[in-house]
Amino acid sequence: MKKNPYVRTGLTVFCTVAAIMIFYDTFFASRVLLRFGRQLLGALTPILYGVFIAYLLVPVVNNFESALFPPQYRTPKAGRYVSRLSRGGAVTLTWVLIAFAVYLLGSFLLPELYRSVKQLVDNVETYYNTVYGWVNHLLENNPTLGGYVTETMNSYFNSFVDWLTKEVLPQTQKVVVAVTGGVWSVVSFFTDLLVGVIVSIYILFTKERISAHARKVVYSLFSADHVPWVFRTVHKIDNIFSGFVRGKLLDSLIIGILCFICCSILKFPYTPLISVIVGITNVIPYFGPFLGAIPSVFLILLVSPVQAVYFSIFILVLQQLDGNVIGPKILGGSTGLSSLWVIIAVLTGGSFFGVLGMFFAVPVFAMGYSAATFLVEWRLKKKAMPLDSMEYLQDDVQRISQLSEKGKE
Repeated sequence: MKKNPYVRTGLTVFCTVAAIMIFYDTFFASRVLLRFGRQLLGALTPILYGVFIAYLLVPVVNNFESALFPPQYRTPKAGRYVSRLSRGGAVTLTWVLIAFAVYLLGSFLLPELYRSVKQLVDNVETYYNTVYGWVNHLLENNPTLGGYVTETMNSYFNSFVDWLTKEVLPQTQKVVVAVTGGVWSVVSFFTDLLVGVIVSIYILFTKERISAHARKVVYSLFSADHVPWVFRTVHKIDNIFSGFVRGKLLDSLIIGILCFICCSILKFPYTPLISVIVGITNVIPYFGPFLGAIPSVFLILLVSPVQAVYFSIFILVLQQLDGNVIGPKILGGSTGLSSLWVIIAVLTGGSFFGVLGMFFAVPVFAMGYSAATFLVEWRLKKKAMPLDSMEYLQDDVQRISQLSEKGKE
């Protein structure tokens, strides 16, 4: 059937006009598309939770299934009942393991964490007096600095009173509404998480069927020559993303447990609270250890300056262990990024998307870096030029041209 050129021209014009209108509305008008995107994202949030949970748990389910059930019981040829039984057993064992971990968290760590927070709140006045004594002693020994600090504090106090009377009090009603909205947000989060758990179970049960449908769509959209490239790209993305995300979460869990055990042995104050802070912040590459260590050192400093010094030394040793032994063993070369690119990715992701951006920026940046590296090497291969970067260390055009001619031969 001969294609009508007018139809192709009309579609091109329509798509061009639509793209211009979307661009104008997004950046200069009412941003209808962005509002629609946020509403759609809110509606799909439970599904995204479920997909992410299932993605994290797939290796666990596969390990249970391969360890407990022979291959003949894991294939459709064994009968749908037997196959579902093996998958159901693996999924059930996985969630039993998660429930056991949550039970340990709720029965052991959370009470300890609550006691640490309660102790911190009860000692706020003591800590305030301690800090006040330090500052007062410093100002007494430095009269010039004391006068400057007093003047600055008076200025800030007057500004604070003015802000309190003119801004805070009139906005009391909005504050109440915001608090109510915050409580509702927490309830909504746990509701979405529960739905996400249910969705993840369904995905884990039918992951092969979902994969088959996805491959079917790829074959329908791309030519036979391009399909292997699509699958290779998806496989590369999965290796980078899964290797970093799963590995970093496991690494942070190990660091948190080691911190709790060692701090308990060394009898540091607020051990559960500090261990949680160190473990959670460790998911952020490079900057996470410092973000977790600074408030932890300050908390211990309020109790004992000597123990604060010991804790600082302990954190340095722990992070060296993580950076040189635990991290490389778990993560390996999953991202393929140098330290400089990791720092750039973390700073950029944090600037745009906060803490989550700092975490997910590294695998996303690694995907782009891998794609750029592939394209550069592909172009160099077409030109029969060397792929080793050290060959281009000197600006010797004639030598590079000779290498290119040699490669063509």
